[in-house]
Amino acid sequence: MSSDDDQDQEHDEEQKHETEESECERSHVSVVVLGDLGHSPRMTYHALSLSQEGYEVNLVGYAGSKPQEDLLNDQHITLTYMRPPPDLSNTGVPKILSFVFKVLWQSLVLFFTLIMGPRAKALLLQNPPGVPAMPVCWFYCFLTRTKFFIDWHNYGYTILALSLRKSHPLVFIYRMTEKVFGKLAHGGLCVTKAMKVDLESNWGIHRVTVLYDRPAERFHSLTLEEKHNLFLKLSSSFPCFSSDDPDKTAFTERYADGRLDLCEDRPALLVSSTSWTEDEDFSILFHALQDYENVRQEFPDHYPRLVVVVTGKGPMKKYYTSLVENQRWTNVVLLTPWMTAEDYPKLLASADLGVCLHFSSSGLDLPMKVVDMFGSGLPVAAISYLALPELVKHNENGLIFKTKEELANLLQDWFRGYPRETAIKETYYDFYKNIDEFRRLQWHPCWTCNALPLFCQDGNVAKHN
Repeated sequence: MSSDDDQDQEHDEEQKHETEESECERSHVSVVVLGDLGHSPRMTYHALSLSQEGYEVNLVGYAGSKPQEDLLNDQHITLTYMRPPPDLSNTGVPKILSFVFKVLWQSLVLFFTLIMGPRAKALLLQNPPGVPAMPVCWFYCFLTRTKFFIDWHNYGYTILALSLRKSHPLVFIYRMTEKVFGKLAHGGLCVTKAMKVDLESNWGIHRVTVLYDRPAERFHSLTLEEKHNLFLKLSSSFPCFSSDDPDKTAFTERYADGRLDLCEDRPALLVSSTSWTEDEDFSILFHALQDYENVRQEFPDHYPRLVVVVTGKGPMKKYYTSLVENQRWTNVVLLTPWMTAEDYPKLLASADLGVCLHFSSSGLDLPMKVVDMFGSGLPVAAISYLALPELVKHNENGLIFKTKEELANLLQDWFRGYPRETAIKETYYDFYKNIDEFRRLQWHPCWTCNALPLFCQDGNVAKHN
């Protein structure tokens, strides 16, 4: 073997040794959510940012929806799935006993999952749900001398109060659990300024930094070619997207010369994402669509047909979809598909208007779905509540409604004359400009300024690799 070959081999071995050494220097952080990891975008973004900043991440939660590809492909992120508790809802077991069993199961499984996992420098927990995650994670951090941080998305006790009464003992216990262990945490993050003020004034929790949700890179505008491909894909499952011509959809058409254009007689596309729960009253949109159906029947030349895509899963989905089926609408088509993590951003970027029905149980959180819609360049109409103006500013970057009648009027104003007459969109030129400005500020730069300091409180920054 020549001396050059020897030098190359030595160089390769040195590089391998340096790589292994640098890998050993990466600090570990556990990111925990007592829910479906594929349906927890903010915690996913935390994990990706931690990895990007040189940390080894153990993302703990439940299996369910498929996580986004960049999470699955990140070699510095380990997905640890916990075994969910058995479903006792149809066994005749009393609800209170079923609740106690579920809490005990989750407590044991979560604790042993953390103990069996890698020793972490810090643990970041999503709240809600905070019971039993808060006390379990705090106890684990106490035993292992791990920094304990909480990312406050909302208050769990206010969500529980939607199905129980506010004075119910379980609601009181939940609230006290959040308050006690929230104060025991080393620090944390929250999603709005209003929540930070409330945590400080009403909970006595002061070590919390506001980190607004920002759109991930996968939420962006699309070319007409990309929209056409999405419509072709959807047409295989939903006839309202299809056309008799194989090179044409209900929305787009490819001509013989290869040119692609929007159809002049295309329907309007409205999109909404909901969890089908009590804090998102779908009856508001149902009423608005019924009004639209009536108006379109009376003035077919002034309003387009409407295709409405409502994504998401939840307990009240079957009830409302059965109501829609009984209406036998002819001018409004409502679909309720479950979109993949890859197709959902494309759907948003292809729509004409987004509707957000999220009505915060506390009034202090913000809907992530609006952030995603803005990131895709999609105008949004959102129902009003206390903290919403921190994200949606009426007639500046979005539209806000309070009642079902206001939403009905808004939809009719927005789509009157569509697609040829777009006076309302011309009126809101600044509206679109403000959405574009919002899109420019991405998640990771905001995360680096507001969240990264939590994990570097000892003065040591993770090594970049």
